[in-house]
Amino acid sequence: MAIDLSKQRAKASVKRSKDKTVGTTKTAKRSTPNGLVDGSPRRVPEPDERRAMRTVMELLAIPGTSGQEGQVVETIIEKLRRAGAPADSVCTDQAHKKTPLKGEVGNLIFKLPGTLPGPRRLLMAHVDTVPICVGTRPVRKGDWVESGNKQTGLGADDRAGAAAVLNTALEILEHDLPHPPLTFFWPVQEEVGLHGARHVQLSLLGKPRLAFNWDGGSPEKITMGATGGYRMAVTVRGLASHAGVAPEEGVSAIAIASLAVAELARDGWHGDVRRGEKRGTTNVGYIHGGGATNVVTDQVELKIEARSHDPAFRAEIVQAIEQAFHRAAQAVRSASGVCGSVAISGALDYESFRLAEDEPCVLAAEAAVRSIGVQPLRAISNGGLDANWMTAHGIPTVTLGCGQVNVHTVSEKLDVAAFRKACRIALRLATGTA
Repeated sequence: MAIDLSKQRAKASVKRSKDKTVGTTKTAKRSTPNGLVDGSPRRVPEPDERRAMRTVMELLAIPGTSGQEGQVVETIIEKLRRAGAPADSVCTDQAHKKTPLKGEVGNLIFKLPGTLPGPRRLLMAHVDTVPICVGTRPVRKGDWVESGNKQTGLGADDRAGAAAVLNTALEILEHDLPHPPLTFFWPVQEEVGLHGARHVQLSLLGKPRLAFNWDGGSPEKITMGATGGYRMAVTVRGLASHAGVAPEEGVSAIAIASLAVAELARDGWHGDVRRGEKRGTTNVGYIHGGGATNVVTDQVELKIEARSHDPAFRAEIVQAIEQAFHRAAQAVRSASGVCGSVAISGALDYESFRLAEDEPCVLAAEAAVRSIGVQPLRAISNGGLDANWMTAHGIPTVTLGCGQVNVHTVSEKLDVAAFRKACRIALRLATGTA
């Protein structure tokens, strides 16, 4: 369901209410760490924490795995419109038609012209969740939010991020807060390969120069780099035969796959991969084949990933995997000498990146974290982020957390205090008041 509100001519009436702020920042005219030129005292806005909690609880309860984000996207659009977002400022792109999954809806984008001078900033968080979160029932228990369904995860990765970004947009709309040019971006299909960020229609983003992504972890964590990932599909072909009458005439694809994986594990090419100073990871995450115990299995499918911050070492890892499977295919033979075969395909999911220490978005994020009385902590991620593709698109993007813990598990929780901090940080970044 592609949603394009730009075709609607009616303008939503903008609700204005009294600016809710605390304190002032008294400065002479200067360029702030995020590039904003400010020549007058600025009030530091504070988000409505109760509304932020209502928003995250509502988004958590909406089902929406990768490719099925239609309902959560419609909910965000409805909230933006009720807050006064002009109809032609909100749209979705066609990214979902370019992804392998072919989902319900594309990326959601909300764009505002600035009321203050300065470079355009982008705030983003993906809206899809992983399958283990289907059926979640978010409940507040003291300082934590968790799933009331013990069989599911919570989905705070990344509905907490989506809520923090949405709450920031609502605060600006409802309180008419001064701000530089802004883009709010909710990508789809992050959990299955960063596809939304990869295929975003860049012309809709408005050429932002600073970008901030909210995902898992603590709010003070400033992730300024991430690993690169390569995915492989392996098809092992053997020769079927009756497992009781003539097993020697068959070539077991399962045996071939087992030998290959065992070699990788034995020689240090599976799991945590280390060669001197070089580092990487691999995982055989999927294997499927066979249908009966009385048939020598003639085909097995595997899915494998290889990751490293070093592209050259990642290529070395991929080569080791390919060679292990080809050797295993030659090693398993029938009585007549027939051996198996292997077909391997692969593609780069996302390239690694590392932002410069003085990158404006890094400095702005650190200033925002410090402004709420917390010490920022720089980090490099061994997982892929939407920031990988945003940076590859020429939009340097730093990632911050929202208080999610134990993501992708049934014990996933959201730290309420950390989520509130994330909302405060996001609003200060959007308004340039850090």
